[in-house]
Amino acid sequence: MSKSRFFVGLDIGSANIRAVIAEETSEDALLRVVGVGETPSMGVRRGTIVDAEAVAKSCHIALEYAERMSGRTSDRLLVSLSGSDILCQEAMGVVAVSRADGEVGDDDVARCLGEVEARLSLPLNREVIHAIPKSYRLDDQKDIKDPVGMRGVRLEANALVVTGSTAQLKNIGRALEQAGTQADMSVAEPLAAAEAVLHQKQKELGVVLVNIGGSTTSMAVYEDGNLLYLSVLPVGSGHITNDIAIGLRTSIDVAEAVKLQYGTADPREVGKREEIDLNLFDAHEEGLVSRHHIAEIIEARMEEIFLFINTELKSIGRDGLLPGGVVLTGGGALLPGTTDLAKRILRLPAQVGYPKPLGGILDQVDTPQFATVIGLVLLAEESILDGKGKALGWSAKKEWPEWLNRFLGNIQRFAKRFLP
Repeated sequence: MSKSRFFVGLDIGSANIRAVIAEETSEDALLRVVGVGETPSMGVRRGTIVDAEAVAKSCHIALEYAERMSGRTSDRLLVSLSGSDILCQEAMGVVAVSRADGEVGDDDVARCLGEVEARLSLPLNREVIHAIPKSYRLDDQKDIKDPVGMRGVRLEANALVVTGSTAQLKNIGRALEQAGTQADMSVAEPLAAAEAVLHQKQKELGVVLVNIGGSTTSMAVYEDGNLLYLSVLPVGSGHITNDIAIGLRTSIDVAEAVKLQYGTADPREVGKREEIDLNLFDAHEEGLVSRHHIAEIIEARMEEIFLFINTELKSIGRDGLLPGGVVLTGGGALLPGTTDLAKRILRLPAQVGYPKPLGGILDQVDTPQFATVIGLVLLAEESILDGKGKALGWSAKKEWPEWLNRFLGNIQRFAKRFLP
């Protein structure tokens, strides 16, 4: 590689917007984090953009911080998609192998995934974000992970299709345009977080990633190396802050400070007589409050979140049946007692997931809050390394516009990333 490449991940969350610039010096070396930007999120509610102009300003600030730190701009930018409007469903696609000798090529796989999308009957207000293959069938041979190079006549793909709101996708595009940039690819938030914290062995055994954000909690379930299910729930750690503010009759800022400094999801570890002086957080606040009462408030809301997760797992027949357990990430995962509560409610092994080790400025990104944005830069690198400079068959078709070649190539490379 003659020169370095730079990738940007932009995580548009409900509480914060985070940008990371990573440098790729060679194909064999770890990515180096060279720029980090973070700013409070404005104009986002429960993962959905409600004010594109405010989001654009926040994105511009976060990107500017990261670019100033690194002294570089990006070669490729990936942005996260969140919100409870993100849904998934299984779909099938069938095509005839195009080559006379019956050998399956990358173009056949791309056409098959395109057929998966074509067969879906989506409302006008929804669009496909990802079509991720779970397995292929070539004639009578089933459960094929990668059919390229094999010979047959009829190729079928069983894929998990992730869809989102058309309005949300357009609003993100508009906000990025106002911020002076554009995204090469949009990635569903739980997939990006899973890329950063999950290992292949966990995906083979069966694991659920739970990303507890500010206003949403997203989950991704993997089994036998495949993405099995994903969902975004409209509840997060910000709701805990709201509950504390109501319970203590105090401001949101004080409630957040109390949660971060004294919060725990396990009331049993807090003495019933232990008290907190609110005047330490705000000179206008008076009186002592019970820390045990605060822990009970946190436990109730966290228990609700995990019960929602368990309900989702029951819907796919995986409650209590994932040997890889539950991996918690996002800011809410750092609350003391959360891991033990997850074990009790979900009846699974539980641990906090941290991003995979990278080079460069690690002290600022080695936290669960940065899992999604680190996953984005990892996927940005993979989309280039897997493609080797061509769009896996689509670029050879002259009749397709160049922008569509790149788009279809990105989809195909992203989909192959989730195969074992």
